This record gives sequence, structure tokens and C-alpha cells, in this order.
Amino acid sequence: MAIEIVIGLPHLNEGPVLARARSMVQPALISANALSRWSKVRGWPEWRGWRLGQLGNAQGLSSLDLDSAGFVAMKRYGGYAWTVDDYFRLASAYPFRRIASLDYCTEHEIAGEREEVLDRISRTIRANRDCRDRARDLGLADRFMPVLQGRMPVDYERCAEGLWWSMQPGTVVGVGSMCRREVAGPAGLVAVVEHLDRILPAGVRLHIFGAKGAALPWLKGFGDRVASIDSQAYGIAARRDAHRRHVSKTDVLVADHLQRWTRLQFQRLREPARRMAPNVPPAISNPPLDRWEAAIAIARAEVRALIESGDLDHEEVTIGWIEQWAADILSAA
Repeated sequence: MAIEIVIGLPHLNEGPVLARARSMVQPALISANALSRWSKVRGWPEWRGWRLGQLGNAQGLSSLDLDSAGFVAMKRYGGYAWTVDDYFRLASAYPFRRIASLDYCTEHEIAGEREEVLDRISRTIRANRDCRDRARDLGLADRFMPVLQGRMPVDYERCAEGLWWSMQPGTVVGVGSMCRREVAGPAGLVAVVEHLDRILPAGVRLHIFGAKGAALPWLKGFGDRVASIDSQAYGIAARRDAHRRHVSKTDVLVADHLQRWTRLQFQRLREPARRMAPNVPPAISNPPLDRWEAAIAIARAEVRALIESGDLDHEEVTIGWIEQWAADILSAA
């Protein structure tokens, strides 16, 4: 079964990009942020709901997937501007093929410290549970796509364990925080996929968000485990091309790069499958903790468990709250 190439669309405006995507008969993906309405009346961006009318322009695409725009939300706005209910109002407004869960990305520019990575994995587990429940309520469970997050390969395993209910044969699971990741290396894209291939049940397939096209020959080596990839890398190529030639980055130029990029991916898929030597992940150092640091670690672990189970809203958690929890642990010792 061939890996499917999914085109990441920058918008759903009628014009050259959308027309080219239709003519290519390729599955497409749109970000929730691309369908958002924003206002700067008060001097800063305020989210004002969805531009649902644009969804009518998606007619004629072979299929359309919906992404929650996790990285953009964290990078530009410091978090999601929309709730789970908001997101599923959008998800239920069009027959999307796949509806990706909200998730909490772990790129270095978003999560600089190890504890923050672990916190974001727990938040991702909770977000998946909330999105699954809403998808069931709305009759969209068959289109819901769980999403895994992590930094190291073992992090993705931890996330998959928290989402055990979704790891069923026939399920396509999204793998996040991939678009800025190197292909090789102990924490590279291939190492993550290799680890998931070993620990996930047979029949669970992966969609790699933002995978580098250069990874395709390596991903072919995992047989049917990898279902699809998506990317908007052609937009970056169009920007560079316009800058180099001192021309405007028009939608016609972007459409040309879209088609060129897609052809290149199919060329890569025709290359022989490649396999890398197994990587040994670097050990995660755990320096000795004093009593206060140990209490903080216990408090964080207990809070993460409550977030994952749905007994605590992660928005309620603050550093002061964690410290008070740790102080209670020490006083009870």
C-alpha cells in the first residue's frame, strides 16, 4: 500500500492554488487557523469564530482533512484560541475525511525544558480524550484521528499508552512535532517511526504531520505502517523563489511550486525503500534531587495523571499550585 501524499493548503480561497489542487486530484489538508476569523479592533488579535462559508469552496477536492493548528496556535497566540466545542463546530460543518485531535506540540521553541515536554504530552492525552468524546457525541467518531506528541521516541510510546483506547487495527494515528525534525538521528523522524512500528499493534497506521519529503524512501521501509504524510513546504520554496527572482509571491507561483513539489514526492516514492541502522536513544539524565525537587517531581507526576484522567483541567495548573502541592507532600512525609 503506497504512502499517500496529502497537500497542505494555505487557505480555501477560490484561485490558482485551490484550482491546481482540484486538477491534481490529490487529498488535501486545511488548518483550523486558515479558517479562523480574527479582529484587531482592540489592537491585538482576537479570535472571532470560523469562516464557514469558505468550506463550500472545498467542493471538487478529492478529500479534505482538518488539522487543529497546534503549532501555529502555540507560536502565534500562546495557546488555542478555540475550545474543543468550537473546534467541533468547525469539524461538523463539512464532511472532512479525517478530523485531527487538538494536541500540544513539543518543538524546542515551544517546550524548552524536559518537564514542559512531559506536561504537554499529558495535555495531549487529555485533549485527545475530550475530542474523542465530542466526536462520538456528534457522530464523527469514524473520522476522528488521534494525535501523538513527544520529543524522544519513548515519549511517543508514553503518549500512545495514554491513548490505548484508540490503538485499534484500521485506525490512522497522527504523529506530531515532525515538520522541524531531522530525518536521521536518535530523536529523528525515522527513529520515532521505527519505535512506534515496534510497539504499536498491527493494523494501526501513521499519518506524519509535516514530514520532510526526503524522508519518504526511509518511510517506505516500514511497509504499510505509514499511511500518509502532509506538507506545505512548497509555500516556503515559492517564497524563496520569489525573493531570488525579485518577483511577487503570487498564487500562480505558489500553485506551480505545489505541483512541482507533489511530482517530486512521487519520484521519491519510486525510489527503493531504505532502512537506517537502529538508533540508540540518548539516555535522559535524571540528576539526584533534593527533598524539595523530589516533592516537585512527585507533584508534577500526580498532576499529570489527573489531567490525563480528566479529573483536572490543565488550564487550572500554575507553578504556584504545583509548589503548594509539593509542600503538602513534604508536610505529609
